[in-house]
Amino acid sequence: MSAINERRERERAHRHQLIITAARELAETEGWEAVTTRRLAERVEYSQPVLYSHFNGKSAIVGAVALDGFSELAAHLRRARQTAPEPGRALRPVCRAYLDFATERPALYEAMFVLPTDLKFASAETPPPLRAAFDEFVSCFRPDNDRRELFAEVIWSALHGLAVLSDSGRIPPAGQEERLDFLIARIADTPGGLSGAASRR
Repeated sequence: MSAINERRERERAHRHQLIITAARELAETEGWEAVTTRRLAERVEYSQPVLYSHFNGKSAIVGAVALDGFSELAAHLRRARQTAPEPGRALRPVCRAYLDFATERPALYEAMFVLPTDLKFASAETPPPLRAAFDEFVSCFRPDNDRRELFAEVIWSALHGLAVLSDSGRIPPAGQEERLDFLIARIADTPGGLSGAASRR
């Protein structure tokens, strides 16, 4: 690749990320309804055709924001898991970190899990950042448990329900710690769920 082409690729990558960042910032301050190609074009000072040369509409932009979010979530969960002295104690800090992430980044979480995107979950086409985030939950369970991906799916599903219902006011946010303790206790009591006495709180 020539130096000119390399520069063009760098500039394109920079524009691409600039649009993603602008969309996320706009969503965080005004909600996803405010994220339109017109508003984004004004914000990044590019024409709408330039935006469309990077993203084929709003859902593609939401998907790109979501993908960035999964990279952040994976790193956030990994840090939480690594604070545990042993794998059997990792589940609660990872679950707590997930709920904190959802609470602290509502617009990003909405892009990742609520708004329509083309991202593929639980398939051969699942992007690496999504798989990395899921694997942090899988790593909380015993390696000899051949159902640990199922356990991880159930935990993730339950946490998503807690996050969305709490955010919408359909369940009181004040009870979140008790719900989390209950959820982890039920998983800990399941054969093969967590390792030894460390699984119990």
